[in-house]
Amino acid sequence: MFRDRVDAGQKLAKKLVHYANRNDVLVLGVPRGGVPVAFEVAQALNAPLDILLVRKLGVPDQRELAMGAIASGGARILNRHLITELGITEEQVAETIAAQEAELERREELYRGVRPGIPVHGKIVILVDDGIATGSSMLVAITALRTLQPKKIVVAVPVAPPHAVASIGGLADKYVCVAKPDWFFAIGEFYQNFGQIEDSEVHALLERSTKFSTVGRKADQRGAA
Repeated sequence: MFRDRVDAGQKLAKKLVHYANRNDVLVLGVPRGGVPVAFEVAQALNAPLDILLVRKLGVPDQRELAMGAIASGGARILNRHLITELGITEEQVAETIAAQEAELERREELYRGVRPGIPVHGKIVILVDDGIATGSSMLVAITALRTLQPKKIVVAVPVAPPHAVASIGGLADKYVCVAKPDWFFAIGEFYQNFGQIEDSEVHALLERSTKFSTVGRKADQRGAA
């Protein structure tokens, strides 16, 4: 059990210490809930922090049930078996995708403003969320990252069901998880405080992160020189 996302991030960072103080490491948080966790990881490792925007595609009238996910850059995963089983039409799928693509664009502008994304190419990317449930969002996040040609993708989460190692661990280069409870229903069950993260908090954490990661920042400046 974690007190909150800060506690979860600090415990997760302890499993990633061998990535500390390297100029080829980048921590990416999955908004919104993954960003406070990723901030703690990035601070502990002295690594730069950025975000990877991913949106779950909720089933019409059952938004918490994922029929897939999309990410920035056009990556997409659809659970065709579930779509067929529930009788979801192609029009409904298209409408859901369009709505979530618009939300991705809105959040990109809201979180970053004029702040450019940190280059991923050739980096060891530690992709962080506050937990894994169905895994669809994380799978599409990994797929999106592959198109940006990182050196290595490390998926790191505080909690996930045991079966996640097969799907996520099979697609990522490395999979790190603090807790793998046999009985798993929802991520929030493993946090004492699992309150909703506001957009303003994500923006603030990204702004605060510029004060850290001197190793990664100097390396990027040398590369640009």
